Amino acid sequence: MTTQDFEFEEYTNDDFTNGVWSEKVLVITQDYEIKGFVYMPKIGKRSRVLSDILNGKKRFVAIKDCEVSYRQLPHRRTEFHDFVQLNINSIIILRPATEDE
Repeated sequence: MTTQDFEFEEYTNDDFTNGVWSEKVLVITQDYEIKGFVYMPKIGKRSRVLSDILNGKKRFVAIKDCEVSYRQLPHRRTEFHDFVQLNINSIIILRPATEDE
């Protein structure tokens, strides 16, 4: 078989983001401060995105395009990741990020 034997459907970022809300957030855990984006399906009200994440049945939250800083070692280099999975139980604070964060 060759690639000519298959049909490929191309998706753009618009295809993904049309069906979801995105929210830039600041997450604080005991050890880390994480800034990035969370996504939720466009079901219900946009104002409930963060509440739905915390109160949902899933035990992990996906954070995209994130910056991870170490709270206990502030001199340590900040890390940048395309994707991080964070256990909901480790979250101390989850809030929308402000413009300057």
